[in-house]
Amino acid sequence: MKQDNKTKKNTTSKSANKDKTKGNSLFNIKFLFLIILLFTGIALTVSLVSYLFTGIEDQSSLGAMSDRTATVANQTGKVGAYFGHTLIFSGFGVAAFFLCKILIQTATYGLFGISATRVKNVIFWDLCAMIIVSISLGFFASSNLILGGAVGFEINQYLVDYLGTIGTILLILFFAIAFVIFRFKPSPEKIKNTLDSVKDSVNNTLEKSKQEIADLKTETKKVTVDTPKQETISQQENLEELILNNLIDDETLTDKTTQQSTTEQPESEKSETTTFTMNPKTVKPTIEHSSELPINKKKEEDKSFESMILDTPNDDNFVIEAAEDEEVVEENLAAKLVQDFGEFDPTLELSKYQFPSIDLLKDYGTSSITIDQEELEINKNNIVETLKNYKIDIAQIKATVGPTVTLYEIVPEAGVRISKIKNLEDDIALSLAALGIRIIAPIPGRGTIGIEVPNTKPSIVSMKSVISSPKFQNAEMELPIALGKTISNETFVVDLAKMPHMLMAGATGQGKSVGLNAVLTSLLYKKHPAEVKFVLVDPKKVELTLFNKIERHYLAKLPDAEDAIITDNTKVINTLNSLCIEMDNRYSLLKDAMVRNIKEYNEKFKQRKLNPEQGHRFLPYIVLVVDEFADLIMTAGKEVETPIARLAQLARAIGIHLIIATQRPSVNVITGIIKANFPARVAFRVTSKIDSRTILDGQGADQLIGRGDMLYTQGNDLVRVQCAFVDTPEVERLTEFIGAQKAYPEAYLLPEYVGEETSTAIDVDISERDSLFRQAAEVIVTAQQGSASLLQRKLKLGYNRAGRLIDQLEAAGIVGPFEGSKARVVLIPDLIALEQFFQEEEQNM
Repeated sequence: MKQDNKTKKNTTSKSANKDKTKGNSLFNIKFLFLIILLFTGIALTVSLVSYLFTGIEDQSSLGAMSDRTATVANQTGKVGAYFGHTLIFSGFGVAAFFLCKILIQTATYGLFGISATRVKNVIFWDLCAMIIVSISLGFFASSNLILGGAVGFEINQYLVDYLGTIGTILLILFFAIAFVIFRFKPSPEKIKNTLDSVKDSVNNTLEKSKQEIADLKTETKKVTVDTPKQETISQQENLEELILNNLIDDETLTDKTTQQSTTEQPESEKSETTTFTMNPKTVKPTIEHSSELPINKKKEEDKSFESMILDTPNDDNFVIEAAEDEEVVEENLAAKLVQDFGEFDPTLELSKYQFPSIDLLKDYGTSSITIDQEELEINKNNIVETLKNYKIDIAQIKATVGPTVTLYEIVPEAGVRISKIKNLEDDIALSLAALGIRIIAPIPGRGTIGIEVPNTKPSIVSMKSVISSPKFQNAEMELPIALGKTISNETFVVDLAKMPHMLMAGATGQGKSVGLNAVLTSLLYKKHPAEVKFVLVDPKKVELTLFNKIERHYLAKLPDAEDAIITDNTKVINTLNSLCIEMDNRYSLLKDAMVRNIKEYNEKFKQRKLNPEQGHRFLPYIVLVVDEFADLIMTAGKEVETPIARLAQLARAIGIHLIIATQRPSVNVITGIIKANFPARVAFRVTSKIDSRTILDGQGADQLIGRGDMLYTQGNDLVRVQCAFVDTPEVERLTEFIGAQKAYPEAYLLPEYVGEETSTAIDVDISERDSLFRQAAEVIVTAQQGSASLLQRKLKLGYNRAGRLIDQLEAAGIVGPFEGSKARVVLIPDLIALEQFFQEEEQNM
């Protein structure tokens, strides 16, 4: 039996050793496999990264893999270049790096004994991510195969063929969202908990920092003794304070000090500490040594309000009054509105309005000036020779060529009188055989004498070249106007808001109407319909009719006017008086807003500091253009001159600007009051020197050559400008482009004005009432607005009949009397009350 047992034990031990040896060999094989897997993943990562930089260079060497002499730039050699090309270019693009992640992470998990389930999850989700990333990059970066690879590109081509572009995008987004949901399992609770944990950590950090600051402040108030153990004596400092306040006696002090020194320190440290004994009668604060600090008297000063009350003597006459806190200013409502809704945008109603393009204007050739050297040389010689004939020597002469005029600047020799040269104007004109010679003696700011000579072949200054110039496009002006080009071929741009009014004069056919069109065209190219409105007066009835197409965009008119462009001289008076009412209303708004001009008012309104419920509104600029002022003076006289003078004197600050043109600049047309308020003058060619003095207060306009040649002054020096030419077809294309766009419901309505002869109420007999009286009353009561223009629109009436109906409604007591620019007050609140009114009226009859 013993022998059998021994045999069994030997057999068992041999089998155990055999199993152990087998297990060790399997473990070694597994360990070696994992090491190979890890190094393979690292090598593959290096090869893929190197391929991103050297893939194009190694492209030609991939076909010569068997050739040992062939070289590649990849860091892992030909094998790395091959795998990089296969996995990235021919495979999954940059998403192939997920394969490297799978190899390295699988090897790492195996080496550290992580469960196989987690390894399977990592492999599964990484493969899904690799496919989704490859397809996404193949769609959104299809032009670069390195990003999405051939797999992503081909799958996307397949999907686009069957699903289309939108369907493919939706499918990619669906799989991406599904991947995030199933992979990371986000939930509202997790997101909330994460945010709460971040918030708590931030709060804890802030609390710790506050506590550390408080501890530092507490430590700075303690007095320490320089002993080997650095023990604090803050309690002894408190005892010193008690001694000075005579709150304890000597014995109590000695006992407390001794007891404190024996109880606070261990036995081993008693020999190293210092015991303080103080006599309250002899203790005095000192600052002789750096280790001793003065007694802190700030504690006495920092007593609370309650302790001060307790320490005060008991006096019935002593009254303690606490100061009241100042009122806290509430948040600025305007700033909050701007923060919530942004600044007010006056262009919002026509937010899709498109400014006209420059291509609508005609190009009359190159904008550059053709210089005729032969002509310049002949003119120079003639000028020099003519002056020599009169014994005037020239030290220097220079020519500046303009579109229509060439300026010759001469520097005479010393001792030559300027007046002598100026008197030779006609002689120089005779020698040059030219019309329009003008001598400027001297040229301001240059110290030279200028002789302006017309060119034999003048160039046309097109409106297109002026509008497209950077000087006009980049002009930071309120109302920029491009008039033309100067002698030096520079675009001449002025600001109508700074003028503030412009007077234009010239003989018939010299360019006044073209100049007005240039002014209007400049403003149309620069200002939005919400920013500027035009009041056009055209007695000729043909010059400004093209602007009817932009009536609901840019024009302003009276409420009862059928046409926005005024051609009847009798209606001009009502329009001018209506502008005076508008001026007075605007000044009232400026007064309420406590601002000085329209720019400050609109800026304040945009910042939402003015309440529209109190009558405030955005104020556009209003430009009054009168084409033939002399005809108005002849027909209306003082009735026109008085409102014009009022507007010229007062309307600048509230944004109403006047442009008046006339062909007869005589003193009975352009009176002294008008001239005084029109500092900006534009003079085209006139027939006499008297007219030139009337418009320019000097000579020069009679020496112009016509066809847009003009002189401009703003109270300073004269500037010779060639007015930009804009033809009728150009204006027609421009107005058609603007008129075809979305517009306001109607033109900008000016305040209603009724003359004195129609302002009094008239007793109207009931039997003589209009047949539409009852219907008109219902319209007025329903709208609660008593105006003739409302009846015109609703009942499709003319102004005369609508005015008679308003008079009858006023006589009947349905609407109130005329109140200037305000609408009439409706005295009946609703239709029920109106029906009762008619029933009572019938009973009384």
